[in-house]
Amino acid sequence: MKEFPEKFKTVSYLCPPLNHRWREARVQGKTVASGAGDNEPSLRCQNDRITIILFQLIMKFGKWLGGGLGWALGGPLGALAGFVIGAIVDGSDDSQRYVESGKTGAGDFKISLLVLIACIIKADGIRKPEEMGMVRRILSANFGEAGTDEAMAILDRLLQQDIDETRVAMQIGARMNYSSKLELLHLLFQIAYADGDVCEAELLHLRKIAGLFGVSAVDFEALKAPYTRSSDSGWAYKALGIESSATDEEIKKAYRRMAMKYHPDKLTGLGEDVKKAGAEKFRAVQEAYEFLKKERGMK
Repeated sequence: MKEFPEKFKTVSYLCPPLNHRWREARVQGKTVASGAGDNEPSLRCQNDRITIILFQLIMKFGKWLGGGLGWALGGPLGALAGFVIGAIVDGSDDSQRYVESGKTGAGDFKISLLVLIACIIKADGIRKPEEMGMVRRILSANFGEAGTDEAMAILDRLLQQDIDETRVAMQIGARMNYSSKLELLHLLFQIAYADGDVCEAELLHLRKIAGLFGVSAVDFEALKAPYTRSSDSGWAYKALGIESSATDEEIKKAYRRMAMKYHPDKLTGLGEDVKKAGAEKFRAVQEAYEFLKKERGMK
C-alpha cells in the first residue's frame, strides 16, 4: 500500500480502515486536528475523512479524475464516489458542508458523466456487453486511452449501485454552469445513440435529466437534432433552435447565437480533453448552418 503524502496524513480515529499509524491530521501542510489516541474526538472528522477519500480516488483513478474532486465529494455524488473505493461517505444533500469550492473541476465533470452514463445504461433494465463496448469506444475517442481503463472500472462499480438519478441530477444542476451541463447531455446523447437508435426509456431519462438540469426544451432538441438527420428533415433548424419558417437573416442570427453558446472555450477549466469533446457539439452547429445555407442558396 502506498503511503500518503504529508498533507494527507490523518489520525486513525478519523478513518480507521484507511490508516492506523498517524495521530495528526494535516491538510495542505497545516495541522487541522491532532490527538494522543483513538478516544480523542475531532471536530474535523468528516472533512479529514473526505481528504483521505480524495487521496485514495486520485491514487486509484488519477488518470481519469485528474486533480481530484471538488463539490462532487459531497451529497449523493460523494456517496457514490465513496462506494467506488469501498469507503463510507455521508450522502447528505448538503454538499457545501464538506466542500467550500463552488467551481466545477475536471474530476467533478467526469465523475458526474460516469454516474449519468450508468443511469442511461440501466434505463431499460438490461446491461448489454456490446453497450459497454460502445461506451468504451466513445470515452476513448473523446478523452483518449490513458484514462479509459480507469473510467470503465469506475463505471463497472457504479452499475452495481442503485442510483437515485433525481438527487444526482439535482446536485449537478445546482453546481455546474449551463455550458458544462449542455456538454454532459451532449456526451450522454452520444452514448444513447451509439448503436444508431435510442430506446424510449433512454430518451425519457435524458429528458428527465435535462429538466432537472434546468436545460431548456429548445437546447435539448438542439443537442438531439444531429443524431436524427436520417429521420427528421427539419434537424438543421432544430440544431439552431429555430422554426423552419425562419428567414435567412434569422438563421444567421441563430447560428451566431448557438455558435457562441456551444463554443469549446465555454468549457475552460474542465480540462483540454473535455474542451476537445465539446468541439464536436460546436461542429454540429456549423454543419447545420452550412446545410441550410446550401438548401436555401444563402450567401
